[in-house]
Amino acid sequence: MTFTPVIDPVAGSVAASALVGLIPLVTFFVMLAVFRRPAPVSGAFALVAAIAVAVLAYQMPAGLALLAGTQGAVFGAFPVFWIVLMAVWLYQVTVLSGRFEDLRRIFDRIGGGDLRIQAILIAFCFGGLLEALAGFGAPVAITATMLMAIGLKPLRAAATVLVANTAPVAFGAIAIPITTAGALTDIPAEHIGAIVGRQTPVLAFLVPVLLLFLVDGVRGVRDAWFPALATGVVFGIAQFLCANYFSYELTDVVAALAGLGAAVVLLRFWRPRGADEARERLGVPEPTSHAGGPGATDLLTRGRIWLALFPYILVIVVFAVAKLWRLGIDLPKALASTDVKIPWPVLHDALLTADGQPLSSTVYTFQWLSGPGTLLLASGLIIAAVYAKYDGDGRFRLRFSEAVATLPRTFVKMRRAALTIVLVLALAYVMNLSGQTIAIGTWLAGTGAAFAFLSPILGWIGTAVTGSDTSANALFAKLQQTAGQHAGIDPALLVAANTTGGVVGKLISPQNLAIAATSVGMDGQESAIFRKVVGWSVGMLLVLCVLVFLQSTPVLGWMLP
Repeated sequence: MTFTPVIDPVAGSVAASALVGLIPLVTFFVMLAVFRRPAPVSGAFALVAAIAVAVLAYQMPAGLALLAGTQGAVFGAFPVFWIVLMAVWLYQVTVLSGRFEDLRRIFDRIGGGDLRIQAILIAFCFGGLLEALAGFGAPVAITATMLMAIGLKPLRAAATVLVANTAPVAFGAIAIPITTAGALTDIPAEHIGAIVGRQTPVLAFLVPVLLLFLVDGVRGVRDAWFPALATGVVFGIAQFLCANYFSYELTDVVAALAGLGAAVVLLRFWRPRGADEARERLGVPEPTSHAGGPGATDLLTRGRIWLALFPYILVIVVFAVAKLWRLGIDLPKALASTDVKIPWPVLHDALLTADGQPLSSTVYTFQWLSGPGTLLLASGLIIAAVYAKYDGDGRFRLRFSEAVATLPRTFVKMRRAALTIVLVLALAYVMNLSGQTIAIGTWLAGTGAAFAFLSPILGWIGTAVTGSDTSANALFAKLQQTAGQHAGIDPALLVAANTTGGVVGKLISPQNLAIAATSVGMDGQESAIFRKVVGWSVGMLLVLCVLVFLQSTPVLGWMLP
């Protein structure tokens, strides 16, 4: 039995078909936001709804609907969760070795005791680095704790890290939101990443200055706007260059280190005014040590500084070699040749396009060696081996076996996140392959050119509800592509807009609000944090809506690759 998706299976009407196709998404959002069920439970209900709609309304054979779900689930497990797991494990190795604490001291030394600069470096630069390697709430939890440690009050610390965790999100966890969007739409992920790299820098330019305002109000902006703006501009330029000309997977790693480097250089020659007055206004006591004074930060040796930064430098080198090395051997091509392409059993031969050809999206690619997750695993093993031998002063620090044993423990801690990812990707595949997403996109495309303005809002809603830009792309990437094709708008632009819109939805997602509240000791006060940040979320969303709309016209069309 074969099946070809159509856009109007319900009463021959695209509108009716689209409204019925929305049932799984509505189920997911209602279960999550209204009934406050856990994400895995909400995903399971939505998946059941998607299969029911596919079979009863879209006339997809039940066996094929189930097989579509299995392909999505496997893709969610590998490569999506594999990347996330390896990224978080790599971070855990740095914590276990004590290097993370040294990194915190480095920020104190760089900031020279200026609380406002330290907040930017920790929340924006280091938070961006954590987002690049781990994502999924880890940057908010870690940087919020660090801001509390340097003296910020709980509500201020929570709001600061949530706003900071915007510009880097699109390229988080080795750019897994973009990789997911590319896999679901068959648009090259590199092309999507290049467009996102021409949108998120606009946020990067603004966010550090916004952080100054959140930390110290108008006075803080007036005293320290120059290093804040310089950090954001360098971060944004690095995002653009890396996403377009180097490796979209490494964009946030490079951008975070570039922004941090710019701050280090600038602060050697220029210091903001009013650091002591800012501490008095914020009620923060003078630190026991800072650059140039006695105390813990001066225990840092060059060796310990190098080892604290080593994991992030190594990741850049490993990815650069794997993606760019062509001296004597074309390494990217050699690695790609190990990919195993698997036509999904039964499904590949049964799902056909209108002209009778198998759908390309029913071929699963197993990137066991070339995928980002495996490259992160290799990086983590090298880091563990180095940390097993040195601690920066020639002393033994971390047993290699202990670092490796952390991997299964990390998986156990993340099993709930794994289940959520698997279920959401299964839901996305059922909706995509049955035709539900295509019908919704075709219907929305009826708004014509105006859809370009509305496009980021879908990503914003998806991430606000699910807490994940990856999940938002899993739900809406195919829809955005279809809407673009029918509205005469570049589909890649709209898929990128979904990703970019999602980054400003993350700071108001219940998941991130709960993480921030827990990290700063404000359990049960998520509503207070929400009120503090929701205006910034909506304001940045409007900026992106205008940007994407203008990029769809000759006014800013020149910005696109």
